[in-house]
Amino acid sequence: MTADNTTRRFRTLFLSDVHLGTRGCQAERLLDFLRWHEADTVYLVGDIIDGWQLRSGWYWPQAHNDVVQKLLRKARKGARIVYVPGNHDEFLRDYFGTHFGGIEVTDFAIHESPEGTRYLVIHGDHFDLVVTQARWLALLGDKAYELAIIVNRVFNAVRRRLGFGYWSLSKWAKLKVKNAVSYIGEFEKTLVAEARRHAADGVICGHIHLAAIHRDFGIHYVNCGDWVESCTAIAEHHDGRLEIITWTQISHDDESDEDAPLAIQAA
Repeated sequence: MTADNTTRRFRTLFLSDVHLGTRGCQAERLLDFLRWHEADTVYLVGDIIDGWQLRSGWYWPQAHNDVVQKLLRKARKGARIVYVPGNHDEFLRDYFGTHFGGIEVTDFAIHESPEGTRYLVIHGDHFDLVVTQARWLALLGDKAYELAIIVNRVFNAVRRRLGFGYWSLSKWAKLKVKNAVSYIGEFEKTLVAEARRHAADGVICGHIHLAAIHRDFGIHYVNCGDWVESCTAIAEHHDGRLEIITWTQISHDDESDEDAPLAIQAA
């Protein structure tokens, strides 16, 4: 981790799986991240707002509203904001081609790097058979995930009291459980194949809440991660280089943009 006392500026930022409207959303950390990171273009790669949860019970604290306002403010200041909906914010799929407060809504996007590398930007849920073929199972899994987040929160509260840093129980399980590892691998291969179908050199996606950058399947696979557990984003530098930024701590408690960020972790 490195500390810095200035705003970091990038060519592009990619965020996914924020899940505003849920108790697991780390809105305060995302807001802090947005205070200290600027970009010419910001892609919102799906599941930014959790319509599934909001339909079953309204939960929208001030911090969630602040995140929306911060993104709208970036758009007003000239940043291009592109929203590619996922399965949890699928209600926005009725509005492809429209703008909300300067935010473009589109089914998918083709992002081109400074050196001409083409990336398919898509959430990825269309290629998850559980979501597309067994919606009831996806909803059940969503509830189980909420319970895991609660357990993870209690677990990390104990770790903090003992002087240890944040640790994601869910991420550990994904990497250790054989079926989960197999599912992740199949998801990545399917997204890579979809990128090739679009004649792209890589894919930038979300959905499985596991940040990654690799070329294991022949072309660039990039996953943004999430803002429920890992608090990760993908940043594109002005030379086209991509990195994972992890922002699991909050640099300040007040609303001032003048305080210094606490930590940045790059991949």
